[in-house]
Amino acid sequence: MDIKQRIANKTALFAGVADEEVLGWLETPPSPDKGDIALPCFKLARSLRKAPPAIAVELAAEFAGFEGIVKAEPAGGYLNFFLDRGDEAKKTVLRVLREGMDFGSSKEGAGRNVCIDFSSINICKPFGVHHITTTVLGHSLARIFRHLGFTPVRINHLGDWGTQFGKMLVAYKKWGDREKIESAASPTRELVALYVRFHQEAENDPSLDDEARAAFRSIELHDPENWELYQWFKELTLKEAERVYKLLGVEFDSYNGEAFYEDKMPAVIKELQDKGVTTVDNGMTIVDLSAYDMPPCLILKSNGGTIYPTRDITAAIYRKNTYDFYKNLYVVAYQQNLHFRQVFKTLELMGYDWAKDCVHVNFGMISMQDMTFSTRKGNAIYLEDVLNKAIEKTKAIMQEKSPDLENADEVARQIGVGAVVWGPLYSSRIKDFTFSWDKALNFEGETAPYAQYTHARCCSVLRKAGGYDIEKADWSCLDNESCASLIKAVASLPDSVASAAEKYEPYLISRNVIEICSCFNKFYFENRIMDEDEGVKTARLALTDAARTAIKLGLYLVGIEAPERM
Repeated sequence: MDIKQRIANKTALFAGVADEEVLGWLETPPSPDKGDIALPCFKLARSLRKAPPAIAVELAAEFAGFEGIVKAEPAGGYLNFFLDRGDEAKKTVLRVLREGMDFGSSKEGAGRNVCIDFSSINICKPFGVHHITTTVLGHSLARIFRHLGFTPVRINHLGDWGTQFGKMLVAYKKWGDREKIESAASPTRELVALYVRFHQEAENDPSLDDEARAAFRSIELHDPENWELYQWFKELTLKEAERVYKLLGVEFDSYNGEAFYEDKMPAVIKELQDKGVTTVDNGMTIVDLSAYDMPPCLILKSNGGTIYPTRDITAAIYRKNTYDFYKNLYVVAYQQNLHFRQVFKTLELMGYDWAKDCVHVNFGMISMQDMTFSTRKGNAIYLEDVLNKAIEKTKAIMQEKSPDLENADEVARQIGVGAVVWGPLYSSRIKDFTFSWDKALNFEGETAPYAQYTHARCCSVLRKAGGYDIEKADWSCLDNESCASLIKAVASLPDSVASAAEKYEPYLISRNVIEICSCFNKFYFENRIMDEDEGVKTARLALTDAARTAIKLGLYLVGIEAPERM
């Protein structure tokens, strides 16, 4: 960024435009023979009133003898800059070694909170594999924003309110066994079995649904016996979910779910009515959004009951009052696009200018071996099972490849979990994702195990070297294509992090990590790192060290650990 900023500054002075504008125009040429940085001069044609090729020629003369640039070469309407690779290598490597895991961090977000609503599991239901994307995406965004100086507020907006808990109560009282549930390896699965049985029985006995509605009403009224059972269901679910979160390294600052907002909604409903935002239609209280090409936002059902939008509007107001957020993110699947558009528009109509800071970070669906997930039908796939199976499969692969590896169980956990986490974070979040064991656990190609293996290779090289004296580095030896490509990939990580935060797209970091790994492995095979020349060896070890740090940081930011031995 240093050389780009200096190019932008000089160009801005020459053309009389803003340097930040020029910085945004700079591109990476399609191939190394066309330079390292390209400036599209047609962007300057209007301000200079000249043809782009003529501008490129004039501007090239301005950069003659410019520090860090070997050559500025006009190419049609572009000006291509060829950098002093040795100098760039030195600056990049020394910066990475100096900053370590803070490489590319900033204080941009100092004093600003970012609320991130993610995972949001349902009480009394399994922590299904379909929850993986929201969980790992939200976790990654929290790390990315923290890296940029923001304070993330990680919120697990529990699905802990609704008629389904009345169904759970009825099922438990008719067929449940507390001792059996509490002693089970997975109490939640016992609850799910009861929930499935309820729906099977209700097909032949519709009166069960009436019992369920009455049971949930008793929870709303805090009936002592049923409220205690409801709280017990919640405790069992969270205790079991914590095992999964621990495997993933995920933590939360708040578990305030739907139930938390029950006593806060009346004031918000009154505010909506007092401000004239709502109308009554067929007994229902709604916000008419027809002027915005949306169906009405339902606030109260005809029986006076609340619904999801009521709770989300209340939650948004609570979060603003409590955290004074800079951004309020909802990491929720794209099926809820309309819901959040309605909620945000309603907040805007209430006069809250911060409604624009509420963002739906939507994502596509995950599938596994063409299976669909349904708790009612009892064919849910548990995320804990998937993670444990990934760990077991990894252990089997490692026993074949590295039978004498120390801490094999710990490394298998890091690789197995990383393989599962990687999939949803390697493509644009809006794309649907199909999980494949063969692809996820492949130690070659664009996978987490490949990135982790490359990190371990860097560590192995550095261990064998036993250290190096940076003062002895001969940076000029890092001027070949493989070195230059690796330097460029490492140097681009801060930009990838910034873009990932701006677009809420962690995959930009994952792709950058794979690029670093690919470039490092090419560098590893084409350059003798342990060279007899001390200056050459030192420079190449330092570059290896920088690549190691960049890979570890990138993996950390997407929620994956980096083993030192594999």
